[in-house]
Amino acid sequence: MSLVGNLVVVFLAGLATALATGLGALPFFLVDDVSDRWNVALWGVASGIMISASIFGLLNEGLAASEGFPTILLAGVVVGVLLVLVADNLLDRVDVAKYADDGPEQATDGGAVEEVPKHEDAGHDHEEDSEHDHDHAELVHPTVVAEGDIKTLVLVLGILTVHSFPEGVAIGVSFADMGLAGGIGLLGLTVPVLAIMMTVAISIHNIPEGLAISIPLRAMGVGGWRMVGAAVFSSLPQPIGAVIAFAFVRYARDFLPFGFGFAAGAMVFLVLSEFIPDALKAGEQLESKGYPELAVGLVAGFAVMVPFAFM
Repeated sequence: MSLVGNLVVVFLAGLATALATGLGALPFFLVDDVSDRWNVALWGVASGIMISASIFGLLNEGLAASEGFPTILLAGVVVGVLLVLVADNLLDRVDVAKYADDGPEQATDGGAVEEVPKHEDAGHDHEEDSEHDHDHAELVHPTVVAEGDIKTLVLVLGILTVHSFPEGVAIGVSFADMGLAGGIGLLGLTVPVLAIMMTVAISIHNIPEGLAISIPLRAMGVGGWRMVGAAVFSSLPQPIGAVIAFAFVRYARDFLPFGFGFAAGAMVFLVLSEFIPDALKAGEQLESKGYPELAVGLVAGFAVMVPFAFM
């Protein structure tokens, strides 16, 4: 297949994971609320899937592609962790929640925008805003995504690119061996098992992220399809990152272990520093504080990806 054809396939895989984020809003077409217990469990499943996919998929492939001591792989892991830390720092500095809460005085793009009304019942504690929680579902205020103008959305997408890029990189790197021996025949293509594994893993992981974005939107009275659109918008950087990463590692094969390590390090660190704390935060009102639900979710998510390791 030509380079353009390969890039289209990788882009579509990344787009599929972005669209999966919209599935997080679908429960609100049927019910008015999602219990904290289920929310914690979903975050646990997503976290288990990401850790399992990183260990059995990315790190395993990275070791196989390394010669001798995996120096390049380990360097990639370190850089992946550093990228997440830098992304968190940038999100601390550019707090889009203030942009939504305080009106046009807080505009960071230099343009005037209409003031977004405040909603006290939106499930968004303004005192907590000052603590700069790191997940983009909180920092990128959902109202901005659902109702903002073009300039606002460009600003939000720029911030989300920094946060979502590692997930897109994981998809792109996993497709590096597309068309080569050892893959699975799918729609006339030879797709690496790792590519299927990562696309499924990140798609499932994106569902609770979409739910996290949709919960405050529901409280604000935003319509169902607007919630779906806002959720998908938050993951649009993933297909872009996937294409960039695929093109790089496909034609710079010596850096393939680095790419695997980068994606694995970033994703595992995201799970430990953001997803698990987010899960426990969602369950802090439960009698169990959410620990049993999180544990069950982690085990279930981890187990889901194990069969892929033996394909």
